[in-house]
Amino acid sequence: MSATTSTPPIIGLDGVRKTYRTGSLEFEALRGIDTAIREGEYVAVVGPSGSGKSTLMNILGCLDNPTAGSYLLAGEDVSTMSEAQLAEVRNRRIGFVFQQFNLLAGLPAWRNVELPLVYAGLPRQERRERAVAALERVGLADRTAHRPGELSGGQQQRVAVARALVAEPAIILADEPTGNLDSRSTADVLDLLDGLHDAGRTIVLITHEHDVAGRASRNLVIDDGRIVSDTPTARAGVPA
Repeated sequence: MSATTSTPPIIGLDGVRKTYRTGSLEFEALRGIDTAIREGEYVAVVGPSGSGKSTLMNILGCLDNPTAGSYLLAGEDVSTMSEAQLAEVRNRRIGFVFQQFNLLAGLPAWRNVELPLVYAGLPRQERRERAVAALERVGLADRTAHRPGELSGGQQQRVAVARALVAEPAIILADEPTGNLDSRSTADVLDLLDGLHDAGRTIVLITHEHDVAGRASRNLVIDDGRIVSDTPTARAGVPA
């Protein structure tokens, strides 16, 4: 699905700044971020280590608060949300995929995938059915009972993608999701993200790799806490 200019943004940032303070020392990680991401877009945030892209991802995921500026999520000011509302946003409206997988080693794949549904209070049988269905979507129907240590890196990341999908969130935030993968597994995970985008999911991908960013339809290049470029990619011309 391609976003259109008539669609209101699902993410809107206006003058977003983030300053970290340690004693008398200050570090400004974000220096005034202005951007909008529309429903159904696939956007890559690209930049070197220390550029501010992970700080931006934490703010987008409601894991951290901006020091100044505003963040509107589907038109709602995130700063006005209670802790309970923010927890619900993180659990139901945003799906997270991290570089380190963040899987629990002692649990089989389906139990790892069901965790967002546990926090949402769904019945056990429904949780299992939805977790297994999510694993089937990422090509792991035959690995539902395998623990993370019994899976390859690429398979573990697919479990993480299934966990991000299981609550049917509006937005997928992927922070360096291919950073620990070989080239074959990287291609598999990026193919999964392509498919999710083509099905209408909004995806924000954080990466320092320009070839990975090229799979998105739009690149936001960030450096020294500022957006220095906002351009469509070749994929933007591919009908979804």
